[in-house]
Amino acid sequence: MRRFFLQELDSGSLIGEEAHHCAVVLRAEPGDRVVLFDGQGTEVMATLTDVTAKHVRFREDSRTKTPRGAGDITLVQALPKNKSMDLIVQKATELGVSRIQPLISERSVVRLDEEQGAQKAEKWKQIAVEAAKQCGQNWLPEILPARSAREFLMQKPLAQAPFIGSLQPGARTFRRWLKELRGQSGVSKLSYAICIGPEGDFSPAEISTALASGYLPVTLGPVVLRSETAAIFSLSVLSYESQD
Repeated sequence: MRRFFLQELDSGSLIGEEAHHCAVVLRAEPGDRVVLFDGQGTEVMATLTDVTAKHVRFREDSRTKTPRGAGDITLVQALPKNKSMDLIVQKATELGVSRIQPLISERSVVRLDEEQGAQKAEKWKQIAVEAAKQCGQNWLPEILPARSAREFLMQKPLAQAPFIGSLQPGARTFRRWLKELRGQSGVSKLSYAICIGPEGDFSPAEISTALASGYLPVTLGPVVLRSETAAIFSLSVLSYESQD
């Protein structure tokens, strides 16, 4: 069934791009049934009552609330080259992450000023919406403004289990870290954060800062993964571990 994003589900109509997509691109007609979601877990089954290119009105038939399946997961992602961040945002949305924090690290090729950062954030939000529409995900991640990696990593992590992907000899696997953390906390479900570096990884200074702040060095296996692969792999592991 066709899905549309609508933050205000009580408004009774789609407007803007969603209305245009529904009426013009998909050629929907009155009487068609659709699914609407607000990105915060609420989904509405509705019947279209009036369809124009600017306004698509609907009648609500039923409403459900979907629990967040992946728990509380934050992806802290240093900006990679080209369009890799677009793919990361898409897959992170499908996997149900709670928030995405883009970082500009010392080794990041991509550099953003304030205006460029705002434009990128809007683009990533739209990518997240499209991903959620396609895969049936009712939760959208919060996409935070890009920050300096050094500045961000100096702060104490908010997650109970904060990880940073590491190529250093002392790094441990997710399995070993999670077993230890669960034993210490006495709970099976933790909040997670995973920091992924850009091409060439975080700088030694950034890694030292992260470790001093409490981030745990995690190995992602014996081979060196691309930044986008590392993000998807890590989020898949943490999403699986978060499931009841």
